[in-house]
Amino acid sequence: MLAGAAVLLILLLIAVTTTNQAWPAFSELGADYFLGTERIPSEGLYGILPLVFGTVLVSLLAVLFAVPVSIGIALFITELAHRRVRGSITLVIDLLAAVPSVVFGLWAFYELIPVFHSVFNSIADAVSGIPVLNTLFGQSSGFSFMSAAVILGLMIIPIITSVTREVFLTVPVNDKSGALALGATRWEMIKGVVIPHSSGCLTGAVMLGLGRAMGETVAVALVIGASPQISANLFGKGETMPGQILRSLSEAGGLYRSALIGLGVCLFVLTVLINMSARRMVVLVDRRIKGTA
Repeated sequence: MLAGAAVLLILLLIAVTTTNQAWPAFSELGADYFLGTERIPSEGLYGILPLVFGTVLVSLLAVLFAVPVSIGIALFITELAHRRVRGSITLVIDLLAAVPSVVFGLWAFYELIPVFHSVFNSIADAVSGIPVLNTLFGQSSGFSFMSAAVILGLMIIPIITSVTREVFLTVPVNDKSGALALGATRWEMIKGVVIPHSSGCLTGAVMLGLGRAMGETVAVALVIGASPQISANLFGKGETMPGQILRSLSEAGGLYRSALIGLGVCLFVLTVLINMSARRMVVLVDRRIKGTA
C-alpha cells in the first residue's frame, strides 16, 4: 500500500510542479497556446498544434509498422519455431529492447537518412501524377515524419513482441489441440483460438507501444527535421513535443521556458489518457469476446 501510494504521490507532484511552472504560458497565451497553428518563438507565437500533430502522426505510423511485425514474430516464436530457435529469437528481441534510443537515432542519422532520401524521392516521383498520393508522398530531404516513424517502429517492436508473446503463451494447450483435432489447419487454429483468446491483451500491448512511442525523444529528434508544421506530406519535415523540449529547454527563459514546460504537461496528460483508454479498451474487448457485452 505504501509503495502504491508513493507512486501516486510522485505522479501528483510531477503534475503539480510542472503545471505551476507552465502556468504563466497557459494564463498569458490562453487558447492561442493550445489551438495555435504557428510556432515562431522569436515572434511570440507558441502554438502547440503542429507539435501535437507531429507527435500523434509519428506515433500512429510507428504502431502501424510495428504491430503486424510484432504479432508475426510472437506467433512464430510460440507456434512454429523449434525450442532452440525460439530461445535465440527471444534473446535477440530482449536485447533490442535494451538498446538505448540514442543508438537507434545515431544509426538512423548517419546510415539511414541517405537511404530514406533516395527511397522517398523515388516513391514521390512514381506517384507525382496521382491525386491524393502526390500530396501524401511528396519530395523529401530524408528528414521526415516517415523517417521518424520507421525508426520508432523498430524501437517499439521488442516491447509489443514481448508482451504479445507472453499473452500467446497463456492460451490453453487443450483449446489449440482440440481445434487441430477437429480438422482445423494451423492458421485456422490461430485465427479461431489464439487470436480471440488474446485479443484483449493484444489491445493493451498495442496501446502500450503507442504510449511508449509518444514519449520517445532523442531518436525521433535526430531524424524528423525540426520543422513544426501541419502537413499532409508524410515525407516532409516535422517536429514532436518531446523533440521540441529537448532542443530548446536548456537555452529558453521566461515565457518561452514556461511554454516548453507546458508541452511536457500536455504530453503527460496525453499519455495518461492513452493508458486509461488502453485499460478501458482491454475490458471492452474482453467482454465482447466472452459475449458479456
